[in-house]
Amino acid sequence: MNDIIRIGIVGLGFIGSHHASCVKELPQCRLSAVCDVNSKALEPYEKEGIECFSDPEEFFRSGSVDAVIIAMPHYAHVRLAVSALRHGLHVLVEKPLAVRKSEAELLVGEAQKHPGLKAGVMFCLRRIPAHIRLKQLLESGELGRVRRINWITTKHFRTQGYYDSGAWRGTWKGEGGGLLLNQCHHQLDLLQWFFGMPERVSARLLFGKYHHIEVEDEVSALLEYPVGTTGIFVASTGEAPGTNRLEIAADRGRVLLEDESLVFLRNEIPVTEYIRTGRLPMEPPPVWKIGIPATGINPAMHREVIGNFADAILYGTELFSPVEEGLRALELENAMLLSQLKNTTLSLPLDNNAFDMAFDSLLRPAKTQG
Repeated sequence: MNDIIRIGIVGLGFIGSHHASCVKELPQCRLSAVCDVNSKALEPYEKEGIECFSDPEEFFRSGSVDAVIIAMPHYAHVRLAVSALRHGLHVLVEKPLAVRKSEAELLVGEAQKHPGLKAGVMFCLRRIPAHIRLKQLLESGELGRVRRINWITTKHFRTQGYYDSGAWRGTWKGEGGGLLLNQCHHQLDLLQWFFGMPERVSARLLFGKYHHIEVEDEVSALLEYPVGTTGIFVASTGEAPGTNRLEIAADRGRVLLEDESLVFLRNEIPVTEYIRTGRLPMEPPPVWKIGIPATGINPAMHREVIGNFADAILYGTELFSPVEEGLRALELENAMLLSQLKNTTLSLPLDNNAFDMAFDSLLRPAKTQG
């Protein structure tokens, strides 16, 4: 294989156009072709001499690319990614992987049929320095057992004008979901990346609390993990000013991740030991305050994921976020939605059939009185 990967992009909306710019900046990549049904979106690329297509299937058959980035609306992700794989193309899919876990499993199954092809998902927030350092801290065992997780992520504010900008926005048929599938899906990925998957989920979703929309714009969820850890996850698109605060209470202290900065209040004596041996009945153990040098949003995070995708194809580098990992964030989203629809606590793994039946009911027109 040459040391240059010919990359094509399907979908030239805001994020697809951004990915195109990222590809152009990577020395191991060449933007060889693009595809969009909107002819105006293709015009700038035609002027650059980049091959343009309006039909994805023709695009995949063309032989013009080695790999594709899928940046289309959610419902099209699985269909297009599966077709690309069957045409022998490496695939990087924008988040979310799909709308339903059952559909995403079809894509993962197809990817497993093509072990020579790379398939990844665009979880770019894994490339923020504070997130990388927190992942390392958790994996090192320095925190001891994690006892409690509390994440408030409400910096996803949207006006009504945002939803009114397209008839498909804020609808089950158009987007397939709201806050969980769109605005904070990255946080759901980070939640499972940091802590693994819970075994029980109970959630309350409020549909159209702040906006005139069908889908949820506020979420409060309780997560229960196999080792006794509990988690609270709160998200909103209607709060201002918003908060992004992840607090982790562990045996060796408390970690606070807030606005991409990381602080560790480290107990000199682990809590489980100090509870048994502490002499003062209401005095906690002494702590050290440790500032961990990892700040900033990383404006190159999308480019880093695409570069890693190309390196995986060229050199066998491990993918930052393989397509299989897209299932987990989607399972959390599906479970929270189903918990609300059924008004119950759910055990994981998710019952796909139960979710699909409940979700189908959201797609049916409401019955009118008369």
